[in-house]
Amino acid sequence: MNIVRYLIVLLALAGAVVSVLALRVHYSTGVEPCDINAHWDCGIVNHSSFAVINHVPVAAIGIAGYLAIAVLAFARLRYLLFLAALIGLGFALRLTFIEEYALLVWCLYCVISQVIIGLITLLSLGWFTTEYLRLRRTAHTAAA
Repeated sequence: MNIVRYLIVLLALAGAVVSVLALRVHYSTGVEPCDINAHWDCGIVNHSSFAVINHVPVAAIGIAGYLAIAVLAFARLRYLLFLAALIGLGFALRLTFIEEYALLVWCLYCVISQVIIGLITLLSLGWFTTEYLRLRRTAHTAAA
C-alpha cells in the first residue's frame, strides 16, 4: 500500500505547484497564459473578491493545504489525511460553485486543483478503509 501513500504525496505536491501558479496570477497585472476566452480566465477568478479570505489569497491557503496533506500522507496519518482531504474537497467545491454561479468564469488552475483534490480524497478514503478493515480483521482474529 506504499504506492498509494507516495501517489498521494505526489498529487499533493502537484496541487501545491498548481496553487503556486494560481498565486502568481493573483499578484500579476499582465495577461495570463490561462486567459483562454470569455469562459476560461484565471485572471478574472484570481482577482475577484472571492480570491481572498481575511486578506489571505485562496491560492496561498491551497499551497498550505496541499503541503499539509503531503506531510500527513508521508507520516502515514491516514485518518487525519482523510479528514484534511475532505476539508480540501469541500473548500474546492465551494470555490467551484462560486466560479459557476457567481463569476460565470472558470480558472484552469482551479479546475486542475479540483481534480487533484478529488483524486487525493478517493485515494485517502481507500487507504484509510483498507487499513481500518485490516485492523478490524486482526482484532477479530485475536479475539477468537
